[in-house]
Amino acid sequence: MKSTSQTSLRCGDERIDALLPRIRQFLKNDVTEYNMFGRNVRGYRTPDTPSLWIRDYSDMMRGFRYWEDDMTSIVDHFAEMQSEQGWIFDYFTMTPEKVPCERENWAKYVRVPVEADVEFRFVKAIYLAWQATGDDRWVRNLLPRIEKALHYVLTDPWRWDRTTRLVKRGYTIDTWDFDYTAGRHSWLNFQINDDTFWGIMHGDSSGYFEAFTQTASLCAHLGLRAKARYWSNLAAGFRRRANKVSFNGRFYTHHVHLVPVTIPGVREEEQLSLSNPMNINRGLATHAMAVNILREYQERGRRTNAVADWFSIDPPMPDGIFGDEKLVAGAYCNGGLLPLVGGELARAAFEHGYESYGLKQLLKYEELTRNNETYLWYFPDGRSSTVETSTSPDASPTDGWGSSAMLYALVEGLAGVEDRHKLFQRVRISPRWIAAGRQEASVCVSYGASGAAIEYSFSHNATAKTIELSIRGKSSAGLHVLLPPKARATHVTINGRNAKFRNMKIEESPYVDTDMEVRKKTVVVIQYRQG
Repeated sequence: MKSTSQTSLRCGDERIDALLPRIRQFLKNDVTEYNMFGRNVRGYRTPDTPSLWIRDYSDMMRGFRYWEDDMTSIVDHFAEMQSEQGWIFDYFTMTPEKVPCERENWAKYVRVPVEADVEFRFVKAIYLAWQATGDDRWVRNLLPRIEKALHYVLTDPWRWDRTTRLVKRGYTIDTWDFDYTAGRHSWLNFQINDDTFWGIMHGDSSGYFEAFTQTASLCAHLGLRAKARYWSNLAAGFRRRANKVSFNGRFYTHHVHLVPVTIPGVREEEQLSLSNPMNINRGLATHAMAVNILREYQERGRRTNAVADWFSIDPPMPDGIFGDEKLVAGAYCNGGLLPLVGGELARAAFEHGYESYGLKQLLKYEELTRNNETYLWYFPDGRSSTVETSTSPDASPTDGWGSSAMLYALVEGLAGVEDRHKLFQRVRISPRWIAAGRQEASVCVSYGASGAAIEYSFSHNATAKTIELSIRGKSSAGLHVLLPPKARATHVTINGRNAKFRNMKIEESPYVDTDMEVRKKTVVVIQYRQG
């Protein structure tokens, strides 16, 4: 029987409290449904086209899973259309895309050859759907599809570099889907050929590392121990190689060349590209690496005049070198500001001891969207993108990609509810409301597909130096509670009984950790001292 609880977050700060309902409305405006050969497929459209892309969808799932009933129909459809080799289509649609010249409402499937990230996003979509539904039978049936997709990437000469033993791609701007050709192609180029400027893009590395670890977790849960060990060992070696090849001491180098190429005027060693915070959240970066990346973003924010630190790439590429005159510096993926980056940056900051910086990203997003509009990208001066300035003729003001990333940061970062298995059966609760100056908060996080939920109320009494959490659900829970600056927990009780706990610091942020079994209502009281 489904729980009647609905996802909600309230802390008394009207800016923070406005985010969840606003983002929910953005995403609900993006719902797209097709009848694909007699089967209903429901998904959320990408922000600049009516198509259903697995790329955007797998990230957007981190937001709409908190109310959406149908988490599987679109995943099943991408799985059904998997090629015999194992590769996955980027997107499908039944809506004419290039209006007015295209009017046919046929079923259209597209794979962009230069893309190297599609298969890991397919795995992520399956994993997130499984978390929300809890359906072991469903995911067991899809496991051969997962393995087929990953083995394709690990063996195909278009995807796998045998020298570095990493995934390769053409010279794109980070994860975007067109590459640099040095003028060989007259417009945006999506094809791979003998002249492709191959290289390693760090965002592919973090995506596949996450996919390998998710596959290992699924195999372990399903009792497939040998397969779990295989994917876990593969992930560990892949991570070591990726960090050695791509991390430059400050951040991940945008494109590590396998085929030499020089673009006049481009200082590649200084280009900070959008997958850097994603690398943190996907687990590729160590804590020390994450801190260096966060500091780099802060430094870029100080020395630029941009309204936010959400750079797609900084410094940008020269105007128009990819073949489209609209790709000038500061526009779209060439230096535009993406809420997608802001949400990932916020989530990373909350996790690695930069809570105030994480909060800053959420509040900037709230400020930019008070007009109830949100865009895939903004110019550095804060102007929103338009149809005239975009490469897509269908840019919409209900960007689900960036807004869902912000909700991801709000739920898992600030409110601190992170599902570490499925159906919140194993959960980490990391309330960071003190970073927002809030003394009270109430949080309920629920999956629409299954009704599984976890909820808590938070209360901080600064005079008595106590924090009280009242938690409801059914879960093995790890608490990771942010304390006031320079504080240290002295006593923790769970339902009135003394509990073991650990004080720790994440950079300069003090936390107290404890573990428990939550059954119905569990009350935790933390006493602390300062100084």
